[in-house]
Amino acid sequence: MEDNYEEYDNAFVGNLGDMGYGEDTQAAGEPTSQIENKPKIFLMGLKRSGKSSIQKVVFHKMLPNETLFLESTSKVVKNDISNSSFVQFQIWDFPGQLDFFDPSFDYEYILNNCGAIVFVIDAQDEIIEALQKLHQTIAKVYQINPNIHFEVFIHKSDGLSDDHKIDRQRDIQQKTTEELSDANINVHPSFYVTSIYDHSIFEAFSKVIQKLIPQLPTLENLLDVFISRSRIEKAFLVDVVSKIYVATDNSPVDMQTYELCSDMIDVVIDVSCIYGLKEEEEGLGYDQESHSVIKLNNGMVLYLKEVNKYLALVCLLRESNFDKHGLIDYNFICFKKAIEEVFSRKTTKAGAKKTIKKAN
Repeated sequence: MEDNYEEYDNAFVGNLGDMGYGEDTQAAGEPTSQIENKPKIFLMGLKRSGKSSIQKVVFHKMLPNETLFLESTSKVVKNDISNSSFVQFQIWDFPGQLDFFDPSFDYEYILNNCGAIVFVIDAQDEIIEALQKLHQTIAKVYQINPNIHFEVFIHKSDGLSDDHKIDRQRDIQQKTTEELSDANINVHPSFYVTSIYDHSIFEAFSKVIQKLIPQLPTLENLLDVFISRSRIEKAFLVDVVSKIYVATDNSPVDMQTYELCSDMIDVVIDVSCIYGLKEEEEGLGYDQESHSVIKLNNGMVLYLKEVNKYLALVCLLRESNFDKHGLIDYNFICFKKAIEEVFSRKTTKAGAKKTIKKAN
């Protein structure tokens, strides 16, 4: 049974998938076993906590207002996310009324290749029942696979004041930590205050995805070198379809900066689709020639360059530091080559593992 799963690090290397995210989709020519081998992210929580809305907004580009008409999930929904060589995984949306640990449900088998569990709590609802289910889930899952990352989304925060958001997060985090400590469970979940009506849900999912990318430290180091040599304030390596950033430099992330970079991708894609595609062509209008520079009215500059078919480097820098943009362009070429080298080595390593496995 263990042969059905590969190591997590192999799952982030491979062919690029289809254009756009799709529900229960499979790339052309990709065997079902290869899809099943991808690491999984489980969306769990009570009924009507907002799990389906999250994945629809983040991965299916649904407008937040349209999620009001979504029906309650009645069965496990699997979504294959294969748009980027850096982002290759499955999302399983579990209905709130499902008893995941029912003896008739083979939960031990599917937990073997689970990378993270995202537990969604409705911040506007009573939290006692949600915390009980969260504790039960962590306690049982940890016994089966202690390597799983536990992420808690304190969701629907758009209806709360800033002070209430802080109080709610502190209350949930404190009670969860105390319960796990009393039960001698050495788990430290991450907590995020999220809403589908702003960029907080994209930032939270970015943090989740980054924990599943084994090359993350290398990517961060490359970004650190790039911004220091180019006099750049902040840089994001972003998946242009979902707008999840798979890596950033080690300086703190400011939500407003991330929103600017995310909105810039929308502008570039929209303009490219209007003016960069022929009438019979379809797709994102994003290719190796894609680049953009936007000067803001506050003395800052947004700079975007294509890294690969579905990844973009988006940077924020001072206009006074953009006088030598030729140097930035050269440094970007070096950065892009380094990224390609990191993942070409990983691909070679993964191919060698598969060859050895077949030989045995």
